[in-house]
Amino acid sequence: MLHELLLALLGYTGDLIIDEREFRQTVGFSPEDSMPNQCTFKVAPDISFIQPSERDIIENIITLGFYYRELDRFATKSRNLSWIKSGNESSVSRASEILKETRDNQSVYRRAIANGVVEILSVYRSAVLHIEQKLLSDSLPILATVTQGLNKVEFEFSCIASKYRGWIVRVPRNFLADLASAFLVFLPPLYELIIEIERDGIHGGKLLNLLYKRCHCGVPEQQACVQRLLWHGHQVMYNQLACWMLYGILHDQYGEFFISRQQEGKSENEMTHIDNIQKMAQMSVSDGSLNDWYMGFNISLDMLPEYIPVQVAESILFAGKAIRVLRNPSSAFRSVDVLSHQATGPQTLKESLRNEPSSNTKLTGDELLPQSEADKIESMLKNLQESSEFHKRLFEEAIGSIRSIAANHLWQLVVVRADLNGHLKAIKDYFLLAKGDFFQSFLEGSRQLMRLPPRQSTAEADLMVPFQMAITKTISDEDKYFSRVSLRVNIRSSQVDVREPTTFANGGPSAISDTSSEMSLDAWDGIALEYSVDWPLQLFFTQEVLTRYTRIFQYLLRLKRTQVELEKSWEYVMYQDHSDFAKRRSDPKDGKTSQQRRQRFRPMLRVREQMAFLIRNLQFYIQVDVIESQWNRLLARIKESRDFTDLVGFHQAYLSALISQSFLDIGSVSRILDGIMKLCLQFCWKIESQETDEFSSKSNSLYTILRSSRLSGSQRAPFLRQFLLRKCPRWYECHQTTTNSPGLPTLAALNLADPL
Repeated sequence: MLHELLLALLGYTGDLIIDEREFRQTVGFSPEDSMPNQCTFKVAPDISFIQPSERDIIENIITLGFYYRELDRFATKSRNLSWIKSGNESSVSRASEILKETRDNQSVYRRAIANGVVEILSVYRSAVLHIEQKLLSDSLPILATVTQGLNKVEFEFSCIASKYRGWIVRVPRNFLADLASAFLVFLPPLYELIIEIERDGIHGGKLLNLLYKRCHCGVPEQQACVQRLLWHGHQVMYNQLACWMLYGILHDQYGEFFISRQQEGKSENEMTHIDNIQKMAQMSVSDGSLNDWYMGFNISLDMLPEYIPVQVAESILFAGKAIRVLRNPSSAFRSVDVLSHQATGPQTLKESLRNEPSSNTKLTGDELLPQSEADKIESMLKNLQESSEFHKRLFEEAIGSIRSIAANHLWQLVVVRADLNGHLKAIKDYFLLAKGDFFQSFLEGSRQLMRLPPRQSTAEADLMVPFQMAITKTISDEDKYFSRVSLRVNIRSSQVDVREPTTFANGGPSAISDTSSEMSLDAWDGIALEYSVDWPLQLFFTQEVLTRYTRIFQYLLRLKRTQVELEKSWEYVMYQDHSDFAKRRSDPKDGKTSQQRRQRFRPMLRVREQMAFLIRNLQFYIQVDVIESQWNRLLARIKESRDFTDLVGFHQAYLSALISQSFLDIGSVSRILDGIMKLCLQFCWKIESQETDEFSSKSNSLYTILRSSRLSGSQRAPFLRQFLLRKCPRWYECHQTTTNSPGLPTLAALNLADPL
């Protein structure tokens, strides 16, 4: 009987100890697939030689055998060791059977938890083995020997604990009185935990989250066991973190890691943005690392344990993506001569690169991420993995350090090796019109062409003629970045105001355009520039960034074009005046006609001066007070930074400041400015006096809005005051005179000399 009792403690029933669930199946009841919620081990009812007190003791003890058997079955199933069989069964049939059984329940995390359960059960088996040895050594084995021997279970725990230091229960002496008080403290809660895992199909990060919650309890024995299971689960997570943050490889066969690949199925609203990213990533050599950077991976919040903050998960995501980029450089990438450029950082950075290939050299992943840095990452993750407990603060510090390493080397790749400053300067020259002589020559050469409606099929080719002439006149052969610039024309209708967002050359929609503030001057308003970006600068110059640059460029080009037309109209009037003067000298009789023409031009010149005054000051404000000021600030921040993420943030702030301080994001101001520029062009083209009244009305409206209390009390107030200071002293006086008098402002109000 005592030997059968010991076998029952290890999950084997017989004549004395029976399993009620198996008994019900033998008498015809359908088998239960799920794990039972209560113990089904009982003393056989036909046993009559056992006293009721002994029966109670035995049934209390054999519940441990039930828990042991069910936990062992869970461990065997989760560990998927059924392939270890003997006999003549073919390996193919065994493999197909295993695949069929475990296809829906495969989980690396559950397998790790099962290993922890096996480890805990081994302690239980050792205690049962010790009791068996005591029974065999006694000359008269009795039931009391079992309970009495279990009084020394503390000693057995301490002996076995030397193998599993750091997790086994340290039970104070005289705390355990019998078997139930030894293992019934943590085996039943452990069984309930396994039932919940099986019932709800919990796996991956959700399983870690469940174990972490169960660790916080007031029972030391239960807490120690669950902590050990959590330790086994964390081993899987740390292995996945090592693959991801050390090699940039996502090792997640069953979709249990909180870093996951982007799902292929996308909603219709997401497809447009994804298509733009795909086009951006295909602009070079179809590098897989760039595709992964834009749309390859994301954070799976369902698998993210609650004790890992989202910010930490984002750092893990960024670090792995950065490592993928660093370890998989484009075969077409050549590092620039970093020592021949202006220093972008402290001397230590230049010295660190002095011994590396410096002139158009092909780089490998080991050069972009030195082995010493990879060893640091591996060491930090290994220290976390070897710790017996999970320390949130140490985990976040290690992740932050690894992220800093990845961000620093990605910064060096983009800023130093790929010469980011040079490309930023080129974009400033052409997209922000810093090369004024080039655009002056281009607009003068294309002035007559752009007065005609463009032809849909040849508009771009027609415009390339003055574009190439401007290149020949102003662009030197030493400008190695201009070859990346190309001209594109998106034809717009000149009959209606265009309300669609500004588009890039690929036709994709703009993510940041304010559709309510867009207005077309004429059909040529769709002139845009493209900038060819190679690896790895596509990580920095994203599609959204280039679209914002395009929007600013089109606005500045409209402003520059208006200025050129106003200048040319002045030249035209001066030419007519000199011609009249020459005719008057040769034919005095024609003096009266010339005088009439001068009188007719006088009011138009006054309006033209108002137009030129506003356009010049607006252009000077944007180019000097906005662009140049923000550019110097950006360069200073790039020089001080060593983090790629900070670098991207600085650049985004730079673009936002350009748009905000240029009033492109204020619909009312932007529409009035576009309307003023359109009137200026029409005035220069038609030279009709009826246009002057409408200009005065619109310019007055602009001044009223800029002086409104709503804008003066906002964050834009300093920039508005800076712009108003440039134009308001004369402009305000001029418009006060215009408002108070029914006619046009006089020359005295303008404080101008007679232009003729």
